[in-house]
This record gives sequence, structure tokens and C-alpha cells, in this order.
Amino acid sequence: MTKSILLAGGSRGVGKEIAKCLRFQNYQVKAILRTETSRSELEAMGVEVVLGDAMNLEDIERVVLANESIDIFVSTVGGLPQDAVKPDYLANKNLIDVAKKIGAKKFVLVTSIGTGNSVSALSPQALAALQPVLIEKDKAEQHLMTSGLNYTIIRPGGLKSEPATGNGVLTEDISVVGSIHRADVADLVCRVLNSDLADNKILSAVDKNMLFGQIEFEVFNC
Repeated sequence: MTKSILLAGGSRGVGKEIAKCLRFQNYQVKAILRTETSRSELEAMGVEVVLGDAMNLEDIERVVLANESIDIFVSTVGGLPQDAVKPDYLANKNLIDVAKKIGAKKFVLVTSIGTGNSVSALSPQALAALQPVLIEKDKAEQHLMTSGLNYTIIRPGGLKSEPATGNGVLTEDISVVGSIHRADVADLVCRVLNSDLADNKILSAVDKNMLFGQIEFEVFNC
């Protein structure tokens, strides 16, 4: 039976790479977008596009409740440190609340290394620059973990836009930090969608060849 996914954040970055990855898998994908900008590109991938703002709870309810049931929610929604209003908590809280309301089977949230108990992985300089966003991401993670939903949280390292290397890995080690290409993060997200091993896990995502420092860690295989 084909599972349905609601993708939030699919207009750019990791979210768009996830949409590309999902077109090769047996999912019905619906993406919620604030504007028409990426509609044609996503529709060319077989993604159904609906307009709505994740910052608005009514928009999320309209998109989800007016359509067929959604099995899995995937969110890469996030903002920048300089944003006056950051979507990292509020938008994801809305998505989590609606997912819980309809009894979704899984919620995959993409945040960042440096969030929550991985804060010590960052240098003081990186922490100072990213802290305003990391605080909001942590609130989103906490809301998801206490929601009762089956979840996987993926925290990527520094993101790059080059093609996938195939060297992206997941780990439960909160001290790991490094870089990773957005396409490799997307591949890791697609792997955890059907993995029971990844249920209710928080995982850092890095490229094993782009670590900051020579850190030995255990790779999480799902």
C-alpha cells in the first residue's frame, strides 16, 4: 500500500533534495508551499503542491484535513539567525500538532547539529552565530519528543549544495560535527522513513570525509 507524505520546506535546500529522492520511492508526496515559486519544479518530480503557510495553523489543518490521510510528515522548515520571526519552532509546532490530531504514523524533523544536547559539538564562534535559531529548533524538538508521535530527528552538520557524495552517515554520538551535502542529508532522511530502528531516535548527520577534527564514532545503520 502506497504511503502518503506531507513535505514542509520543499521549496529549497534539503527539502527540495528530499522531494527529488522520494520520486524514486513508492510514496505519494504532497508539498506545502507559501508561494508558487517552486511549484513547477516540484510538480515535474510528481509532487502534488498545495499553497499554505506552516506558520498558520489553519493553513496546515486545511491542507491536511481536506485531503486524504497523511501517513508521514517530513519537515525541513527553518529560518536564519537574522530573521525577525523564526519559523523553526512555531511552524514545526503547528505541523506536529496537526500530525498528532490525525494520528500520523511518523514525523521526521530536520534540525541542526548544535541543537539540544549536541550544543557542545559547536565551536564558541559557531554557537554565538547560530544560537538564536538553535533555541527555536530545540523548542521544536522538545515539542515533538513530548507529542506522543513516532519520530525521527535528524541534525545535519554544516550544509553544502554540491552533488551527493554517498558518504553521508548517521550517528547517535552528540559530539560529532562536520559538513554534509544537502543531497546526502536527503538520502539519509529517505532511508529512515521505513526504518523501525530509527523510531524515536535523534541522529546527527555528517559526511564521514568532512569531519571537523579526527573523531571516532559509531555509525547508526538503519
